[in-house]
Amino acid sequence: MVKKLNFFGVGPKIGRIALPYFASAIALTIIFPDVCTFGEPIRKPLLIVGIILLASGLILYAWTVRLLLKGLKETRLITSGTYRYCQNPLYAFIILMIIPGIGLIMNSWLILTTIIIGYAVFKKFIKLEYKEMTEVFGEEYLKYKARTPEFFPFIR
Repeated sequence: MVKKLNFFGVGPKIGRIALPYFASAIALTIIFPDVCTFGEPIRKPLLIVGIILLASGLILYAWTVRLLLKGLKETRLITSGTYRYCQNPLYAFIILMIIPGIGLIMNSWLILTTIIIGYAVFKKFIKLEYKEMTEVFGEEYLKYKARTPEFFPFIR
């Protein structure tokens, strides 16, 4: 019998650490805006870039979830769409686009530090997903992994 993969992967493990940090950064930014923000002079350009990042990240995230759900339903390795550019597009979109978008919209350098925490926790736990993928897809997955960047699209 073919093993069914978990939709959430290591996401909950990452979230248990990164989400409280992210929420704390948002709260501190609201409570202490003079300390946690870049300041008013650059608020508008940051807002525009933040909206673009957040909107793009959410669209790409939704598209990737659709790909993932189809692959999970068929127990098929997905190597097309956003998975062509990196092995972990869902985590990448959250860490590289959605969180920065929110940070820029809120004009907060502190929120942007969540990127570092999120990536560090991702690196700590992602090996568990790789093990499971290797068990389910074997050589096909190992070939995909060898040719596709792990996290940063276009960067090996």
